[in-house]
Amino acid sequence: MKHRVEVNIHGHEYVIRSLRSEADVQRVATFVDEKISAVTAAGATADSLHATILAFMNVAGLYLELRERSEHTEDAVERIEALNQKLEAALK
Repeated sequence: MKHRVEVNIHGHEYVIRSLRSEADVQRVATFVDEKISAVTAAGATADSLHATILAFMNVAGLYLELRERSEHTEDAVERIEALNQKLEAALK
């Protein structure tokens, strides 16, 4: 069942309906608000739409970087498991 959660992002109230817990929704809203505030504090733009887009670009960049790291980690784990299997077979 979806929860109805009221959040404040960049001075605007939003009602979010989500399967996530209220605490999770609030945590995400706080994160988004902080990213937009960081863009506006840096003086990158005074327009809230542009600030939101720049903040989203920053978050998307971080997401893509983490996804790439995760893929490299998965590859490394697969190689280690394959080596481990070869070692176990050699020891038998």
